[in-house]
Amino acid sequence: MSAVVGQGTPVVKDPGAKDKVETPFRRFASEFMESRLALGGLVVISIIILLAILAPFISPQDPYDLAVLDIMDGRMEPGSLSGDGSITYWLGTDDQGRDMLSGILYGLRISLTVGAGSAFIACMVGASLGLAAAYAGGRTDSIIMRIVDLQLSFPSILVALMILAFLGKSITNVVIAIVVVEWAYYARTVRGTALVERRREYIEAAECLALPRYRILFRHLLPNCLPPLIVIGTMQVARAIALEATLSFLGLGVPITEPSLGLLIANGYEYMLSGKYWISFYPGIALLVTIVAINLVGDQLRDVLNPRLQK
Repeated sequence: MSAVVGQGTPVVKDPGAKDKVETPFRRFASEFMESRLALGGLVVISIIILLAILAPFISPQDPYDLAVLDIMDGRMEPGSLSGDGSITYWLGTDDQGRDMLSGILYGLRISLTVGAGSAFIACMVGASLGLAAAYAGGRTDSIIMRIVDLQLSFPSILVALMILAFLGKSITNVVIAIVVVEWAYYARTVRGTALVERRREYIEAAECLALPRYRILFRHLLPNCLPPLIVIGTMQVARAIALEATLSFLGLGVPITEPSLGLLIANGYEYMLSGKYWISFYPGIALLVTIVAINLVGDQLRDVLNPRLQK
């Protein structure tokens, strides 16, 4: 298709050409992929999640099925070859004769579930209280923030240990303990952002329209607090996984029938000096890789979503 501009040369425009519109998502994806470390961390996390989901289908054995365990002859063996040259146990076996690779895959499921689940619940509780404190102000704000200050004044591991010592060992109790020690971080972050957004014109317009308070909080105020919430949420998932592993290592986390990576590390700790390093080493590597990958993604999200750090 041709068009003549005045007496000049005809301008030819391809009707199939489309102008590229830079949407917020495209801009976010472009800035996020500038970091190869963050992109690599995202790939690693995706692979770890996929392995955890497919664990029952790809594991060499169900490590907690007593019928398939060889307790007498298969205890604490390193990775070895069978008679036909194939590898019997890729990462060896633990003190109960369980395949370490299978144990790690199943352990990842527990660690990721507890970490992501507790972080999500803590985010909902903390964000709701942070929004209420910023919007209501006055006595409500003072009470909530004094509770937050009191919560943050105690070491997280100490509070979690006290809760589990009282409630007992179970996945549900571990989630409760982590939620109790994590919600304050979300509340303080959301309150700080909401205090700034509280003075915006769109909040005043919503109040002039006499909209319900819950709609103002969760329909208008919360979406504008999401960038810092996403960043701290990513970091807190890694922190929750590490905290759960610590609690399980100390013997107050998940029960032995549903072990996580922390419990797998604890199972081989006493055998380290005797040369049976693989029982604790490989679960420790899996835990380290998971936490580092999540933190790499969280660091890049902070750089992209924080306007003060943008170029």
